[in-house]
Amino acid sequence: MSNIYEEKVTMIAAGDLQEFVPFGRDHCKHHPNALNLQLRQLQPASELWSSDGAAGLVGSLQEVTIHEKQKESWHLRKGVSDVGEEVEYDEELYVAGNMVIWSKGSKSQASAVYKAFTVDSPVLQALWCDFIISQDKSEKDDSSNEVEKCICILQSSCINVHSMEGKDYIASLPFQVANVWPTKYGLLFERSSSAHEVPPSPPREPLPTMFSMLHPLDEITPLVCKSGGLFGTSKVQYVADSAMKIVFLSADPSIIMTYDAVQGLHSLWILRRVKPEEQNVVLKFSEQGGTPQHVATSSSLTAHLRSFSKGDSPVASPFQNYSSIHSQSRSTSSPSLHSRSPSISNMAALSRSHSPALGVHSFSGVQRFNFSSHNQSPKRQSVSHSPNSTSNDSFLTPEMEPIVPELCIDHLWTETITSTREKSSPASKVFITSDLCGQKFLCFLVESQLQLRCIKFQESNDKTQLIFGSVTNLQAKDAAPVEKIDTMLVLEGNGNLVLYTGLVRVGKVFIPGLPVPSLSMSNTMPRPSTPLDSISTPKPLSKPLGSLDEVVLLSPVPELRDSSKLHDSPYIDDCTFQQLGSYIHSVRDPVHNRVTLELSNGSMVRITIPEIATSELVKKCLQAVKSILPREIAVQMLVKWYNVHNAPGGPSYHSEWNIFITCLMNMMGYNTDRLAWIRNLDFEGSLSPVIAPKKARPSDTGSDEDWEYLLNSDYHQNVESHLLSRALHLNPLEVSLMKEDVLHNLTLDSSTLLFTHIPAIFFVLHLVYEELKLNSLMGEGIRSLVVLLVQLARDLQLEPYLDYYYRDYPTLVKTPRQTCIIDQAQIGLMHHPSFFTPEPPSIYQWLSSCLKGEEASPFPYLSGVCERSKLIVLSVALYILGDERAVSNEASQYLSRVTSAPKKSQMDQNDNRFSFRHSTAVNSLAEKLVLWMTNVGFTLRDLESLPFGVALPIRDAIYHCREQPASDWPEAVCLLIGRQDLSKQACEGNLPKGKSSVAQVLSSDVPSGTEAEEEDDGMNDMNQEVMSLIWSEDLRVQEVRRLLQSAHPVRVNVVQLPEVNDHEYIEEKENRLLQLCQRTMALPLGRGMFTLFSYHPVPTEPLPVPKLNLTGRAPPRNTTVDLNSGNIDVPPNMACWASFHNGVAAGLKIAPASQIDSAWIVYNKPKNAELANEYAGFLMALGLNGHLTKLATLNIHDYLTKGHEMTSIGLLLGVSAAKLGTMDMSITRLLSIHIPALLPPTSTELDVPHNVQVAAVIGIGLVYQGTAHRHTAEVLLAEIGRPPGPEMEYCTDRESYSLAAGLALGMVCLGHGSNLIGMSDLNVPEQLYQYMVGGHRRFQAGMHREKHKSPSYQIKEGDTINVDVTCPGATLALAMIYLKTNNRSIADWLRAPDTMYLLDFVKPEFLLLRTLARCLILWDDILPNSKWVDSNVPQIIRENSISLNETEIPSSEDLNLETLAQAHVYIIAGACLSLGFRFAGSENLAAFNCLYKFAKDFMKCLSAPTASVTGHYNLETCLSVVLLSLAMVMAGSGNLKVLQLCRFMHKKTGGEMNYGFHLAHHMALGLLFLGGGRYSLSTSNSSIAALLCALYPHFPVHSTDNRYHLQALRHLYVLAAEPRLLVPVDVDTNTPCYALLEVTYKGTQWYEETTEELMAPTLLPELHLLKQIKVKGPRYWELLIDLSKGIHHLKAILSKDGVLYVKLRAGQLSYKEDPMGWQSLLAQTVTHRNSEARAFKPEAISAFTSDPALLSFAEYFCKPTVNLGQKQEILDLFSSILYECVTQENPEMLPAYIAIDQAVRRLERREMSETFELWQIKLVLEFFSSRSHQERMHKIPSRGLFMNSEFLPVMKCTIDNALDQWLQAGGDVCLHSYLSGQPTEESHLSMLACFLIYHSVPTPGQLSAGGLEGSMSFSELLLKFKQLKMPVRALLRLAPLLLGSPQSMVL
Repeated sequence: MSNIYEEKVTMIAAGDLQEFVPFGRDHCKHHPNALNLQLRQLQPASELWSSDGAAGLVGSLQEVTIHEKQKESWHLRKGVSDVGEEVEYDEELYVAGNMVIWSKGSKSQASAVYKAFTVDSPVLQALWCDFIISQDKSEKDDSSNEVEKCICILQSSCINVHSMEGKDYIASLPFQVANVWPTKYGLLFERSSSAHEVPPSPPREPLPTMFSMLHPLDEITPLVCKSGGLFGTSKVQYVADSAMKIVFLSADPSIIMTYDAVQGLHSLWILRRVKPEEQNVVLKFSEQGGTPQHVATSSSLTAHLRSFSKGDSPVASPFQNYSSIHSQSRSTSSPSLHSRSPSISNMAALSRSHSPALGVHSFSGVQRFNFSSHNQSPKRQSVSHSPNSTSNDSFLTPEMEPIVPELCIDHLWTETITSTREKSSPASKVFITSDLCGQKFLCFLVESQLQLRCIKFQESNDKTQLIFGSVTNLQAKDAAPVEKIDTMLVLEGNGNLVLYTGLVRVGKVFIPGLPVPSLSMSNTMPRPSTPLDSISTPKPLSKPLGSLDEVVLLSPVPELRDSSKLHDSPYIDDCTFQQLGSYIHSVRDPVHNRVTLELSNGSMVRITIPEIATSELVKKCLQAVKSILPREIAVQMLVKWYNVHNAPGGPSYHSEWNIFITCLMNMMGYNTDRLAWIRNLDFEGSLSPVIAPKKARPSDTGSDEDWEYLLNSDYHQNVESHLLSRALHLNPLEVSLMKEDVLHNLTLDSSTLLFTHIPAIFFVLHLVYEELKLNSLMGEGIRSLVVLLVQLARDLQLEPYLDYYYRDYPTLVKTPRQTCIIDQAQIGLMHHPSFFTPEPPSIYQWLSSCLKGEEASPFPYLSGVCERSKLIVLSVALYILGDERAVSNEASQYLSRVTSAPKKSQMDQNDNRFSFRHSTAVNSLAEKLVLWMTNVGFTLRDLESLPFGVALPIRDAIYHCREQPASDWPEAVCLLIGRQDLSKQACEGNLPKGKSSVAQVLSSDVPSGTEAEEEDDGMNDMNQEVMSLIWSEDLRVQEVRRLLQSAHPVRVNVVQLPEVNDHEYIEEKENRLLQLCQRTMALPLGRGMFTLFSYHPVPTEPLPVPKLNLTGRAPPRNTTVDLNSGNIDVPPNMACWASFHNGVAAGLKIAPASQIDSAWIVYNKPKNAELANEYAGFLMALGLNGHLTKLATLNIHDYLTKGHEMTSIGLLLGVSAAKLGTMDMSITRLLSIHIPALLPPTSTELDVPHNVQVAAVIGIGLVYQGTAHRHTAEVLLAEIGRPPGPEMEYCTDRESYSLAAGLALGMVCLGHGSNLIGMSDLNVPEQLYQYMVGGHRRFQAGMHREKHKSPSYQIKEGDTINVDVTCPGATLALAMIYLKTNNRSIADWLRAPDTMYLLDFVKPEFLLLRTLARCLILWDDILPNSKWVDSNVPQIIRENSISLNETEIPSSEDLNLETLAQAHVYIIAGACLSLGFRFAGSENLAAFNCLYKFAKDFMKCLSAPTASVTGHYNLETCLSVVLLSLAMVMAGSGNLKVLQLCRFMHKKTGGEMNYGFHLAHHMALGLLFLGGGRYSLSTSNSSIAALLCALYPHFPVHSTDNRYHLQALRHLYVLAAEPRLLVPVDVDTNTPCYALLEVTYKGTQWYEETTEELMAPTLLPELHLLKQIKVKGPRYWELLIDLSKGIHHLKAILSKDGVLYVKLRAGQLSYKEDPMGWQSLLAQTVTHRNSEARAFKPEAISAFTSDPALLSFAEYFCKPTVNLGQKQEILDLFSSILYECVTQENPEMLPAYIAIDQAVRRLERREMSETFELWQIKLVLEFFSSRSHQERMHKIPSRGLFMNSEFLPVMKCTIDNALDQWLQAGGDVCLHSYLSGQPTEESHLSMLACFLIYHSVPTPGQLSAGGLEGSMSFSELLLKFKQLKMPVRALLRLAPLLLGSPQSMVL
């Protein structure tokens, strides 16, 4: 047959054709800035006058397009989605002028602009690039690193990088860039080298030409190359070869292709990160042969780059021998080893590094880079290169730090030199393509020779390197890869588009709508024959063909051996396009399977290359067949199929399978025309030109054949067996076999492509069949496939397989079809692969034997095709056999891989059979299984498509896991097991803070309500919803709000006595207001605690700060009382600290998770100066909640230079708190400026306000907390005893400074105790002891001696220590250093003195501190009872003092009772305070009772007559301390008794009650409701240190008093607060709810491991005390948080508002709706267990579940309708099944129940046409009786059965009965004839198959092999059946037949 005909046949129809215009072009024209700017630039002057008129505009537009044409460019890529799922659209990046337009669009959806960028100068290039963001730059971690997807825009001087997240970077370029390439690691730049940039006369190392930038913020570094030398030594150097240009760069594999302009050769390099040793070689000047190696030193490189960027263009000297120098300088850096210039030999070039002339100047530093535009004269040039001179005009000294190279290229391959010296040119297009069998090719197009050169490459076995093969040339004008289908399009020289896969030609592409090449000849050769002649001569064909038309259908692709003929045919070559029509000029922008063709007339069209196959089934079969054929044959097969499938006007979707079968059978050597069933396949496409001729018949009248065709059709057979025909008693028609079938027995043609591989193909198709059985959606496909398999099995004479298919599809396989005889001789030619098994592998059978605990051989598996089979096999091995190793390694003993290469190991594998192994941790198996399945990507959708029997073990595992999940599983696992509560939690956990939906759950929207709220009291943003759950029974929260509000005027209630005149009355009122204001000013501190972290500010609005209202209203007329009237004296600056506290309180509302930036902080700065104090407080608060770190350093500097004292205090404390314990250097510098002791002695004395110094000292303590930093500790130790200076400095408020130094020292050495490393010479404890008890001042060591030489002129202290100043600081420092160390010797120093004499020496207040310090050191001795508290009081005091509740005063002469009484109360207060610290935040009942008793005692004391002895002030102080201790213990709990105490104290305003006491009482109130009940206190060392600063038990006397303790420190309590509220949120309604928690404590020395039940929302105890937390049933799904694994998970939950998602179980109500649990539906129904189905009303279902599917099931299938009759029984069944599923909480079993029921009913009616459902029921029964399941049931007997225990036995009985009835009704005869191998009656076929499957009867072949025929007795049968593993009950039914008595033994 002539070639023209073949060509015509193998046309491939391309898909729909679309006109293509880059979307950006159109958008550019309309983009606002583009048009007008460019118009003006481009218009010639003549047109400007009319530019506003229309004509002018049109003209200018034309102008634009002319100009634009050259400048535009674009490229496309496949759409990339965020998550990584498949997306079907193209992304286009279009560049024109200054614009870049990024658009997305596809055929189905219109293009839309995604982003448009406009830059200042013309865009040279735009590209996509992914940058790796990672800390370590190591090669191996590339996969795991975070990737930042960016778009890069190159301009002449800089590159802009925009990331998808919205970050922008601009990197300036130090040189002109010719090209930029995206790589796997970042960007690669090529420096543009101009011709004149040749190094000047002393030949030197050339400059690097390639640079990399791994991240927009990294430096641009030169590239290094490593190339092999002549003698095998590799050489590392910079890439400095200006003739080497990159033509292609690919990210995966990471390779570069370069072209060498001088040699004209292409080379390949691998691009990788540079290794450290290579960096060193390049950077250091290693000695080599006595002269330095020629390496560009990086310093000079840096210098050169910098000189470049100044804009000097390097110009070289014109006097220069260009060629010789050039070739010399290049030869070392060139990877190739051929001489560049004929004048120099190779050796000469190589020896260049040893030439003395070169060695001299090579490292004269910078000079060798001095190209400067002025150095034109040779004379000047030589001067500038003398070793020490420096060029005078480019730059002076460079920075000498080297630039370290980041990337390296390794030489891989260079093409061989072509002998002919034809002009070579660089490749214009390079791409990587792979063929249909996955072999990869690198193709590059050399346009000048019209050649496409393809190199095959592959990875080496160890995956480390790439191996390249030889080059093959294809003639081509242009080419493009088609990734989607592993092919490439080649545009041949004559304008034909041809599709290739690898190097194999697939066929020509026919594009509908483009003119076909005409047949006009361009040369004068006569035509060989007319096309018609050639078509009508089909003689030379080897095989007999029915008709010519047939060939059209199965067009054989030109075999490879013929392809030469094809190419040589002059006929084809000379078909050129007519000159008139437009022809294809080039191919561009391939994406997926779409490609753009550029036509000669300039227009473009986009075409789609069709896919290999569209139907799932065909794809699977092709993949399977491909995987076992040798590569070449596989490619040929695929090419043939592709041509048949995609012939022009090809088939429709449905008939794809039929065409596939026909094509495949043809290739196997079948004559498909003679096979009746293939002929009957419906091709559906009678319109299709390929198949039409077959259907055309000579006569229209019809013939006998047509009738027979009908009778033979499957449709007819189905009708015959239909119920209707039975009902109408139609007689089955006699079908005569078709005539021709009788005449010929068909034979196979053994010469065809796949003939020898038939057994292998048959076997893999069988495996595909088994795989499809595991997908219940592929039923249609299985039926199609089985027909083909039966034909093949029959022809290969595989009886077991035939029997197997018959059992699966009794109705499809029953008729004896045609067999094709294969000659014995030919069978010898067939290749029987090693993996072929004579018994058919059956996945169901395999599972069944696993469940029964029998041995099973490994299941054959095709990787990539049988993924489901693999998954099921491994999961069953894990879960049923209990083998945990099943899923861990790849080469499992349960699977045998099927591959094309025969492997030895496969033979041995079948021996290691395996059997059931007992496993201990049964529960963990379920977890392992579920975790493994999610890892391999198994989802709920996959589970739903598994048949129910197969899915059962997996569902069982899921059910187990759902009952007791771990709290830290990933989201996917939780979704699989159906715990939405957990998956939502996991999903929240992955979101960054502040983004979560939790904030929405718990942020309450307070309705803007009544006019009462016109003034903000700062407490509106509290979360009402949660607080109303915590404190549901009263209004305590409103009460707290009322007590703490400071924004409303107070009520001044003074009665005017008759004798008081009006003026005095006004004064009296104002004095009363002044008293009340002492309280008002103390309120903000408590409010800050109450509202802690409760608000997320809006970044566009300033933070609302409630104003501090110091006015009053006097009843009855409500007149305003004001302090500024001038009637009474008001202290100056009274409110400045109050407003500071007000600012802090406002700032502390901001939650740490809020989104805040520097600008917002500055934006909050108030306009008027009065509010500066508030802003100072606000800054401190931002530091405490961690936001101040975002404030720019510049702004910090600004604030500090203002010199405003408060601002400095707030800022210093805030910054330090934010940098707690970090030893941050910049903050240390900031603080040191404010501490004279930390400045060098010679520095100028700065006048720093005293309070600022105090704040700075505490700041140092915070920044260095717990670090035991020696220098800091030394300075602070000295500062505690800092003497007053000669002038007035350091004289006022010395106490607070000394205390601050002590506290800071304590923080620095926090808890280090005696192991203060490297500080033993400082004698810290001894020095502190001296500060505490007094004595001679030691000589001041350190650098500040001079300052302290002269004594103060003001204060006479002498040389003893002033204990009143130093004692508090020293005492607390000791307490913190030895905190919790239980160090007795130090503690004894702190004992209260026990003689009167010594007591007189100690201030009573200091006894409080000593007692506190002693107890904190002896932490473990603190006990929560009053006996322990009293034990701290020395005996002398106990015996002689008034106890707290006595009334009369004992008299005594020699004792000072006042001292004793005061000492007594202070010691007790100290002990109480230590109790508060010890049990802070624990809500310990004993501690609470003990402290509450002492608080009551102190209150009694105050009103007792003895109060005067102790002193009111002292008693008030002690009461405040005890109250604070109580609040610490009950922190966050809102305890009512403590609240009552606080409220009582709030009301006392007169007398002794000063500002400080109010401060203490309201701090107590705030602690009690810390953070609105969400926060509590921690007892970690760091927290105790913070609390000691905040609760220091000496309170200020008035609002400006900072003498003993800086007020700002009161806010440090924030550092001790931690979120501990757990709020259960119902996952369905998304609202907070109650849930029962069971908290288990770890055992400690005081108590064993215990559990207690809490009703959440509740504050948890401190996490380190807990072992686990469990959400208890029965109302909510159980959930366990195991803290022994680590507390991070719980910490994360708590820090995000403590939201814990919980899920109500079915039929349960929440605790709010049903507190006692009496209304639950289960409670009502379960009582009548027997009548459950009747009692259960379908209407009630809605209370059990919200699942819409179940609700509608109840609606449609369970509701009774009128006149039911029989249906009532089904409805009842459905109702009870539904009830069962819902109450047992496994609604996913509903489909399984119903499927079982339906299958059994079908069996009873004898309508089973396929036996799959029976298999499933069998698997279900076997699962429930399997050993592993029984064991699980023993382990957890309480758990409800997974499937109803009553349902299965009933179903089982029904099946048994149905089959037994069939046996009696004539089935036994049928069975007998089956077993003896005779044909059976058709009517019994399907029931017989059911019987065989259900009773697992062996095949007749196995029976005869077992020798059962001669058996005489039942016992003998039993023995013989032992091997066949057949159940006894089946044997009972078979025995009569086998023993020869036809009566069945069924009773």
